Amino acid sequence: MDNVIETTGLEKNYGRVHALDGLDLAVRAGEVHGFLGPNGAGKSTTIRILLGLAKATRGSATVFGKNPWDDAVDLHKRIAYVPGDVSLWANLSGGEAIDLISRLRGGTVDAAAYAARKAHLTEVFQFDPGKKGRTYSKGNRQKVALIAAFATPAELFILDEPTSGLDPLMEAVFNQEVRRVASEGSTVLLSSHILSEVEQLCDRVSIIRAGKTAETGTLAELRHLTRTEISFAVGDTEKWSIPGAHDLTVESGRVRFTADSTELTPVLTALAKLNVQGLRIAPASLEELFMRHYGEEVIAS
Repeated sequence: MDNVIETTGLEKNYGRVHALDGLDLAVRAGEVHGFLGPNGAGKSTTIRILLGLAKATRGSATVFGKNPWDDAVDLHKRIAYVPGDVSLWANLSGGEAIDLISRLRGGTVDAAAYAARKAHLTEVFQFDPGKKGRTYSKGNRQKVALIAAFATPAELFILDEPTSGLDPLMEAVFNQEVRRVASEGSTVLLSSHILSEVEQLCDRVSIIRAGKTAETGTLAELRHLTRTEISFAVGDTEKWSIPGAHDLTVESGRVRFTADSTELTPVLTALAKLNVQGLRIAPASLEELFMRHYGEEVIAS
């Protein structure tokens, strides 16, 4: 099977509100796929449909080739899910909650292996499993869901803003665990607002806007769709003649401009002829790609 997740023309309406408006998404087996978009873009609605928690209005969605609405019970045995806002049983301890979630997914059949994984994750996430659920902070509630997910083998991990509430050290631990499950052959759908996290972890990225896929591809492919930032130390201003330069400015003793990532050859040739000093080239980041699609909305808000 090439695609673990596949949606075609997916639509979901809540009355007159179009949460999804023809979303196309394909997540290949064994990849870590970033799912980017601001609040209201349709990410959580898509995930609810993939989990069988909501039914699509139109279009199709399959997970492992099955309809998630009709085959939710079977599919959930193969899926680990972490939401961005975790609620726990008030009177259960964190450890008991982890065990309960894991048992529901059948992950405790090999008791020794499960106990070892749980102990390791409890240690690396610096989590105290003895406290009651009602006493945990948001970050610690998030750790319960993450430990339960990673302690039990799964073919597909669906992670919806999974590091919400975690500090940078715990985010690094999360990154390690995602790399581990990916190296073991699992597929990961990672919905996140943390662009650096997606950039570090993901093989491919889909950016959605207003319920539709705006852009999808590998980071290398997407970087060709935006500009590269170039700067060098100020020299002889009379000699500046740089083809393809955009937004050229002089600031803090450096000349700065951008150039289309697909048109760098003539730019670099011109810079070589000028014999510029202190040349710096910064490839387009995921942040720039994101702002390309949502910059106007961010500024307006």
